[in-house]
Amino acid sequence: MDRLEHMLSIQKSLNDAIKDKRHLHDIDAQTWMQKYTLAMLSEMAELLDEVNFKWWKNEKPLNEPALKEELVDILHFFLSMCLAAGLDAEEMYRIYLKKNEENFARQEGRSNKPGYAVTP
Repeated sequence: MDRLEHMLSIQKSLNDAIKDKRHLHDIDAQTWMQKYTLAMLSEMAELLDEVNFKWWKNEKPLNEPALKEELVDILHFFLSMCLAAGLDAEEMYRIYLKKNEENFARQEGRSNKPGYAVTP
């Protein structure tokens, strides 16, 4: 089992435990996706607080451990979203490679999608 598969597996275990303990088994996949998206947005707001986005306040030193923890909190909800969508590690990897190739093509002006070509 690779690391991504392991993270998906233990995230599923955590999700199942939460659903059992809080009696949440009657929620459909679409609603879970909404809930996970909102939770991830909340964690992203916490991440913003760690990176001094408030230009109207004095900057504080970057708390790298807190920054990394917020990123992992976001990852937890992202993994939950992948599970709710039925996305496993192998499919995620395949889709990622395809999308990454398209993103490079866009940046290199080789895409049929307009608006990405960089002019020198």
